[in-house]
Amino acid sequence: MRASQLHLPTLREPPKDAEVVSHQYLVRAGYIRRVAAGIYSFLPLGVRSLEKIKTIIRQEMNRAGAQEVFMPAIVPAELWQESGRWAQYGPELLRLKDRKGAEFCVGPTHEEVVVDLIRKDVKSYKQLPVNVYQIQTKFRDEVRPRAGLMRGREFIMKDAYSFDASQEGAHASYRGMFEAYTRIFTRLGLDFRAVEADTGNIGGSMSHEFQVLAESGEDAIVSCGACSYAANVEKAHLPMPDFTATPDGLGAAQLVETPGAKTIESVCKVLGCQPADMIKAVLYDADGEPAVVFVRGDREANEVKVKAALGVKALFLADAAWFVQKTGLPPGYLGPLGIGNVKYVLDGEIRAMATAVCGANEKQSHLTSVSPARDLANATYGDVRMAIAGDPCPRCSGSLRSFRGIEVGHVFYLGQKYSKAMQATFLDEAGAAQVFEMGCYGIGVTRILSAAIEQNHDARGIQWPVSIAPYEVIVLGLQTEGPGVALAQQLHDELQEADIEVVLDDRDERPGVKFNDADLIGYPVQVTVGKKADAGIVEVKLRATGVRFEAPVQGLSARIAAAILAARKGGPLHLLQDPA
Repeated sequence: MRASQLHLPTLREPPKDAEVVSHQYLVRAGYIRRVAAGIYSFLPLGVRSLEKIKTIIRQEMNRAGAQEVFMPAIVPAELWQESGRWAQYGPELLRLKDRKGAEFCVGPTHEEVVVDLIRKDVKSYKQLPVNVYQIQTKFRDEVRPRAGLMRGREFIMKDAYSFDASQEGAHASYRGMFEAYTRIFTRLGLDFRAVEADTGNIGGSMSHEFQVLAESGEDAIVSCGACSYAANVEKAHLPMPDFTATPDGLGAAQLVETPGAKTIESVCKVLGCQPADMIKAVLYDADGEPAVVFVRGDREANEVKVKAALGVKALFLADAAWFVQKTGLPPGYLGPLGIGNVKYVLDGEIRAMATAVCGANEKQSHLTSVSPARDLANATYGDVRMAIAGDPCPRCSGSLRSFRGIEVGHVFYLGQKYSKAMQATFLDEAGAAQVFEMGCYGIGVTRILSAAIEQNHDARGIQWPVSIAPYEVIVLGLQTEGPGVALAQQLHDELQEADIEVVLDDRDERPGVKFNDADLIGYPVQVTVGKKADAGIVEVKLRATGVRFEAPVQGLSARIAAAILAARKGGPLHLLQDPA
């Protein structure tokens, strides 16, 4: 392929609305163009990278026994009404009516459609298990689309759905998809972690996210340095410590006046203590009723865990005036001693505090010399705090480390959440009707482009893994006449014959423009045919590492081809200066 024939509309400046590096480079390098907020067109380079991602996904899904289908993007409301999600799903669901007034939605995910598909065709346990997948455009009407492809409204997703006759079979399908995802992201050349996660709007009882590690990631994750445990901080389980014994000689809890001191900082200033010495109250509206969660003063409550601990469906931070009206308790001075009939839970870490300061449930007052082992031994405890680096691992004696991640895949064990609601059944060996056990498995195809760039870039542009790069090699012909022209063409042709995706930059542009575009676009291997062309010498540069070396043309194409073919499996690109 000649660069003069490619549509390569590179830009010097990023768009004004581009907040993250991947958005900036995808636009500047000519991969995408904005159509509307959160909606993009893909240019030739973008399409090539997307198709490579899709190919790897298809190969591994097929290898795992899944079969490709294609379902409609426009879904009738009655299917969503059967599952109960029509009323539950928020404004992100784009709803519309046809000319007859029938209601539809643009599918953000396809659990309802696939259940309807399978219940019509699969009638016997003999037809199970079944695992089907599709790669399709989805739409979610995000309130604030941002970060380019990372949080768009229209996007491409691979979604798969497994149907089994038993929980044992469903767990086996889940493991198969987990292993397939591990192979997919390894082949894509990404540094990732599979982490335990909350099931969110999809529901179900078990899920794992596949997170690409990147400092710009939206998600906070933790993993153990001593074992394989990893989880999203919203899901990370923390062990329940034993009570710390009451210190010898500690007197009863003391009531201390703290006028105007309603915050952790102000109480610490008045009493001369540290946030870690305090018990903090967080007020919630839990299914319309007041609730309080107590955590250590330097910690944050985890609302996913709080919902589970309180056993509620809807949870919001409570308005202070509403809370006072409901309970008569003074916000800013709440504590777990004598709180009355208000629903509450204490984080388990409080059990490890020898002494603590907390609100007295009286205006302008706090309690000091509180001993959880003595004063709160019969209180309700749970794991309700946000995990941070240094917390103990729940599975071994190690400690947790923190990372930022970008979610690119998610696997869910759904159980009977959708199949039972939609009365999807099959006949077992005894001829009795049984409900399907389900799992669902998603990959954000377009998001992978952004995640890969967030993880692989420098100040000059993209550093693609070979498996995702739109083209693998660029031959930069700097001469417009003489032996260099033929030599550049020769290298291009040899690489092409070796099944390497190569571009010959034959444009009538300055060398600096060609170098800048090559780095911006992110070709993994750059071969410059310049001043030493008449001696048969060229310069080779590896984009990911910046390594440069001169090499004779003879045998170079074979060396590059061998390195590229090996790197297509997801590993690093090794191209030694000395072939020996």
